[in-house]
Amino acid sequence: MPADSLYPPFLKHDWISRIDGDALLVTDRRKLPFVHEEVCCRSTEEAAAAIREMVTQGGGPLETALNAMRLAYRRGEDLDYAASLLSSSRPTNTTMARTLKALLADYRKGRDFEVLIDDAFAYYDDLYDAVSDIGAGIIQDGDGILTRCFPEHTFMLSVLKAARSGKDVSVFVPETRPYLQGARLTEPSLRALGIKCFLITDAMNAHFMAEGRVTKVMTASDLALLDRTIVNKVGTLSDAVSAYYYHIPYYAFSLSFDESRTKADIVMEERNGKDVKNIGERAIADENAVALYPSFDIIPPELVSGIITKDGVL
Repeated sequence: MPADSLYPPFLKHDWISRIDGDALLVTDRRKLPFVHEEVCCRSTEEAAAAIREMVTQGGGPLETALNAMRLAYRRGEDLDYAASLLSSSRPTNTTMARTLKALLADYRKGRDFEVLIDDAFAYYDDLYDAVSDIGAGIIQDGDGILTRCFPEHTFMLSVLKAARSGKDVSVFVPETRPYLQGARLTEPSLRALGIKCFLITDAMNAHFMAEGRVTKVMTASDLALLDRTIVNKVGTLSDAVSAYYYHIPYYAFSLSFDESRTKADIVMEERNGKDVKNIGERAIADENAVALYPSFDIIPPELVSGIITKDGVL
C-alpha cells in the first residue's frame, strides 16, 4: 500500500475530510489552491449537502461518506437512512453507493463497524496502488498524456511511478470548465509530484494531438459498465473523439465496474447553468444568458482503447 505521503497534498486523507470531535470537516475544493478552507458538517444531512454542492469532488465524496458513516454510527443514527442520504447526493458515480451497501451488509454479519470503515480506507489505498502499477506500465518513455478534470489517485500514482522508473512523461491539463478542477487541482498536484505538465484551455486538446505532442489520453471514470461504456466529466467525449480521429489511444481508470447497470440506467447529473456564466464569483456572461451544464459525458466502447483495472487492461 502506498504511504499517504506519496499522494500530492490535495489527495491526502486528512485534506479530503477529517473527523474533529462530533463534526466532519470537509476541505472545500472549490477554493483550492488559493485557500485551504474546511466546511464543517455537524450532521449526515450536512455532509450529504456538502457532497451534492461540490464541496468535494471526484474520489472525495467516497472518503467523506465513509467518515460521515463513522460519525452516524457513533451517534446511534439509522445507518440505512444515512447511507441512502449520502448515496443519493451524487447519483451518477455509483462507487460510493456500492461501497456503503457492502459496508452495511458486512456489518449485519456481525463485523465491527469502525473496523469496517478502517478496512474500506485501506482497501482503496491498496486498490489505487494496484491499479496505478498497471497504469504506469502503459505509459511509455516520451509520452505526452492528455487528461481531464481531476483524475486523482490512480492517475497521479501511475504518472509518478512511470517518472520514477526513468520515463520522460509530460501531462497536458485542460482547465475543465466551469469548476476549473484541472487548473486548480490537477496541475498543482502534478507539479507537487515533480511531473512536467502544461495547463491548456478546454478547446486545445485536438490542437496538441494534431501536433503530435499528445500521444495518449488517460482519464478517471465516474462510472464504468461491463460493456466498456465509460462515464466521465463533460469534455471527455470530445477528447475521446479527437483521439480516435488522430489514432491516439484513450484509456480510462476504473476501480470497479457497476455490474448492475446498463447505459439506460445511467443517471446523468445536470447542474445549474449559472455556473457556466461565472468563473468563481466573477460573471463572464450577461445575467440573461441561458446556459446549460451537463456534468458528465457518456463515452461509447468503440472510443475506449482500454479500461485500466487492478486485473489489467480490459
